[in-house]
This record gives sequence, C-alpha cells and structure tokens, in this order.
Amino acid sequence: MQRRPRGARGCLAALRYVLLAGAVGAAAAATDAGATPVILATVCGNTAAPNPEGFDVSFVNTMELIYQNVTRSGFGAAASGQGADAVFGLGQCFGYLSPTDCQLCYAQSRVKLPHCLPATGGRIYLDGCFLRFAPGNFTAVASDANDTAVCSNATVSAPAFAATAAVLVQNVTAAAPGAIGYYYGASAAAGPRVYAAAQCWRSLNTSACRACVASARDRVVRQCLPRATEGYGLNAGCVVRYSTQPFFLPANAAGGGSSSHRHIIIVVIASVLSALVVFGIAFVWAKMRSRRNDHHDDMDASSEIIRAIAASHLSFKYEELRKATEDFDQINKLGQGGYGSVYKGVLSDGREIAVKRLFFNTRQWADQFFNEVRLVSQVQHKNLVKLLGCSVEGPESLLVYEYLCNTSLDHYLFDAFKKTALDWERRLEIIHGTAEGLSYLHNASEIRIIHRDIKASNILLDERFRPKIADFGLARNFMEDQSHLSTGLAGTFGYMAPEYIVHGQLTEKADIYSYGVLVLEIITGRKSHNSVASSADGHSLMSLIWKHYNAGTLMELLDPNLREQCAEEEEALKVFHVGLLCAQASPNLRPPMWKVVEMLGSSRDSELPRPTQPPFIDIKGSNAKRDSSASSSLLSKSDNLPFSMNQLSVSVVHAR
Repeated sequence: MQRRPRGARGCLAALRYVLLAGAVGAAAAATDAGATPVILATVCGNTAAPNPEGFDVSFVNTMELIYQNVTRSGFGAAASGQGADAVFGLGQCFGYLSPTDCQLCYAQSRVKLPHCLPATGGRIYLDGCFLRFAPGNFTAVASDANDTAVCSNATVSAPAFAATAAVLVQNVTAAAPGAIGYYYGASAAAGPRVYAAAQCWRSLNTSACRACVASARDRVVRQCLPRATEGYGLNAGCVVRYSTQPFFLPANAAGGGSSSHRHIIIVVIASVLSALVVFGIAFVWAKMRSRRNDHHDDMDASSEIIRAIAASHLSFKYEELRKATEDFDQINKLGQGGYGSVYKGVLSDGREIAVKRLFFNTRQWADQFFNEVRLVSQVQHKNLVKLLGCSVEGPESLLVYEYLCNTSLDHYLFDAFKKTALDWERRLEIIHGTAEGLSYLHNASEIRIIHRDIKASNILLDERFRPKIADFGLARNFMEDQSHLSTGLAGTFGYMAPEYIVHGQLTEKADIYSYGVLVLEIITGRKSHNSVASSADGHSLMSLIWKHYNAGTLMELLDPNLREQCAEEEEALKVFHVGLLCAQASPNLRPPMWKVVEMLGSSRDSELPRPTQPPFIDIKGSNAKRDSSASSSLLSKSDNLPFSMNQLSVSVVHAR
C-alpha cells in the first residue's frame, strides 16, 4: 500500500545503489535492509511554495544537514531558510539497520521525497527509515491526521498467531519509550515465529513517544490483525512493525539459546546465499552479454565496444598491465576513485601509465566502464586526460590513461606543506585550464558532454602543474536537440548543484556550479565540503565568501600563501567574482563555460554582472553568534557533537 504523491513529477523506476562507503555486515545480510528498501507510504502537502526556487535551495540545505547526522548517528533534524523559504526536516533510521543500510535507506528516501515539491511539505516511510520536510517546526509532533497503517496482503491461519502477535506488539510498544534511542524489538513463537519492533523519533520526549507508539499499536492491531503476516503503524513521530519475517536480529528476543543459534544460522545462510546470488548474476550476465538480441540495444552496444576495442590499438593485454603495475602492488596505488582504484605502471618499453581498475561485479560498474571508454575515446583536448586504451578480455576491466606525475589537485591544495607549490600563477592556470576543458566538453567537442563530478580530486596535474580533467565514469552526453537529461543522482556532495539534487534534471549548469565551488576552493585554499565543521562560527565556505563579498572584504579570505604573490588585488577579486557567478543558486544566472573563459581572460576594466546569493549551509553551535540570515540545526541532546562529513561519490541509478 502506498499513497501516491500529489503533483509528483512522474514515477521513478526502481533505484539501484552503487558505492556507498562500507560493506553490508553479516547481520544486515539476513534482513530486508540488504535489498532495496520498500516504500510503504508517501504523503505530500497540498500547498505550493510561493517561491519554488528559493524553497528548493532551503530544501537542499536541510537535506544535506540531515544527511550529515544520519550517517553518523542514524538521526538528524535541521532547518534552513527564512520566512516563506524556511524548510524544517527530520530523518530517522530504524534501530535494526546497520550504519551502511541506514545510508542506503536515507539515499532512497532522499531521492524520492523531492517528488513532493513544489509542495511545502512531504513525508516518506520506507521499511527502514523515515524522512520528512515542512515549512514549520514539526519535530516534537507525535501524531497527526496523516497517521496510517499498512498491512501485507499475505495471510496466516495459525490459531495462536493473532493473540501472540498482539501481545508482542503490546510488549515492544510498552518498552520502547524507556529503551535506548526509543527503540525496542523482540520475537515470540506463534505457529510461525513473529517479530515486532517499535521506534520513536529521537526528537520526541518520553511521554510523547509513549502516546505515539500506543496510537500506532492500536491502529496496526485493529487494521492488520488477525490474519496479515505483516503490518506497520505509521505515525508522524514513530513506527510500530510486526512480521513473520526476521526483519531484525533481536538482542532481547524470547526463546533463549536455541533462538540465538537459529538466528546465527539464518545470518550465515543469508550471507552465503546473498554472495552466491551476486556472483551468479554477475557471471551469467557477463556470459550472456554478447548474446543479447536486437531488443537489448544497450547490451549490443557493449558487445560492439568489446569487439571494436579488442581489434583496435586501444587494446592492452591484461597480463601486460598486471606486470606493469607489479600485480597491482599497493605501493603503486595512486588513489581511490568513485569507480575503482588507480595504479601507476611502467610498460615494457618504459612508458609510464595510470591503470584504473574496475570489477564487473554489478551492471552499474559495467555501464561506467563502457561509458568512460566511449566518451573519452571521442574527445581530445589539452585539458582532458588522454585515454591510451583498456583491457576487456581479462578477469577484470582496466582503463589505461596517460600518467601525470603530480597526481590530483586535492593532494596539493588541501595539504599545508604541499600547497606552497601552488603559487598564484599556477592556480590561475589551473582555473583557466579547467574552464577551457569544460567549455570544450560542453560546446566544442563532437558530442556534448556533461562531466557530473567536477572536484579537486578529479583535476590531475602534469609535470608543469597544468590541469587535466579526469574520471569520466559519471559523464553523460546530450543529443543536439536535448535541453536536459532526467537522470539518477550522481556526483559528490558539496559540489552538486541544488536543482540537480532536487529535480534530477541534468544540464551543463550542474558542471558550472561544481566549477564555481572548485574555483572558490582554489583561491581560498579551503575545502568546501567540510568547512562548516571546521568553522568556529558554524559558517560554510560559501556563506563565508558571500558574507565577505557583501562587506567588500573578500581579500581576507584569500589563501595566506598567496597574499604576497598576487600582483593585482583586482585580479584576485575577479576570480572570486567569477566563482560566485558560477555557484549561484539559480541555474539560469550561471554563465556558460565559454563565457567563463572569456571573463577570466578579460581585462581588469571589464565589468562583470553582480552575482546573486549561492546556496549554502550554516550550522549554529552553542558558541556561535546568532545571525538572522543563518540556517539552524535542530539537534536532540544526544546529537550535539560536531557534524562529520565525508567526500563520497554517490550514484543512485535508475533501472532502464
């Protein structure tokens, strides 16, 4: 049962997850959490935002703040914006999810919930987490008119089932308000064994939690029992669930040692079966890849690429590359990218190469490999990394690139000692060269390409510190008559444009936004994605730059290593100005990359348009000065630690 969102922009296909940090643990492998979380209900508000663009920016900021806390503790509440643009949000993972499955569940809810926009409110219940946004502070609300129950269609006829399940649900809801994290789960024998759990959001107090689970309990017992094998009571502030399936591994279940042993056996069997299924699917898919019929155009394209590569000068023998990298020795490892590891290699003729190592263990990885080969082999520019070839016939897939001795920009820019090598002239050349490379991709190449993951770690530097854009695994090409692509969310948090995160519609403006963030990082020498946590006042880098721009004090943010090197203050201010123009919240106001190249090369006297405010996140800590323009974070007393943030490349890909 699912409520369809009002005003949704269309149904998305089933989501598939790629490369979130960590691996699913053995306990999680025995649960539903190892699979794509099921959406139980989606409820959207009836009121449209008066200023959708401003509301979207606040929505993105709020979701990012919640993400930072959910990935750390399983719960997050936050608010951004002012007045009609204010957005409050809350995310909660259920207590039986592992940290990795919590991230997976939040990722799905985070992609689905924007379908409620431009409504000013919405909530989504999955079978492992909850996410909600609204224009007012709802975090202490336990119940409201949208509370509901969801029951499975499958039934059970065991005589004792209904009574036992009802008693078990009664017990877990009685225990949850006093349990750690407001979560309690248990099981009992009832013909088929029955499992139950209750969870309140951590923003409630104990009395509100008690009232919430009692209400959800009564609803699920009344509507789902006596026969449904599974039921959910879905309230504004809590969830109550029972099932004949072991959706969690209860630490406090009835049944003693024999029950524990049974659960251990289930975990082991499920883990082994899951592994066999994954490898089996990968093996069968690889074997059948070249045998698809004409109805599977994407598979035919992959087979054609394999045959074409094998017969061309691009083809490398797997054994040759294995020897070049000394069997992929960790000493030769240059870095870890979003879709594989990169190793330095030396060919038998003495040429130095960079080998990108990918495994065919999921369909998505194969797609990334063929996408990168197809796109990069068709573009040639001095500011793009050159693809030398690849290996497609060995046990794993390898891409071979030119080797750049100075590795990536982030290794220098964010290192206190190495950044001294990046003087003003070199940073200007990196800013100019990256702009020229992107302009070529967007406008001058035979195919129009959007990179989707512009960031410091994807800008490689040659022996003279000249920039080359790398890692085209996420890139997408446009047809001439296309204005945008509707695509799954992919990229790196902190660099993704707000309209792309919210609506999933990809244009070259998303690259321009990422480039703007990169420019501001280069000139300040500060990371954008973790600037909030390192700021004493809770300001993000973007908000700090905007504050100094309005005050006319931007030079105070110039990297201290550059202050005596910059020949002209006007030149530095122009670079700040261009970065802000590219990072504006409104995509329509961002200049195209060819115009950015023109602005960077223009004389000091040329007048640039005034930028509008970029989207940014501010977190106010206990010692922060209050500012009426700042966003605020709503944390429970158990979540008052500084936010942590990691730089993950995250892909959420739609099925074809």
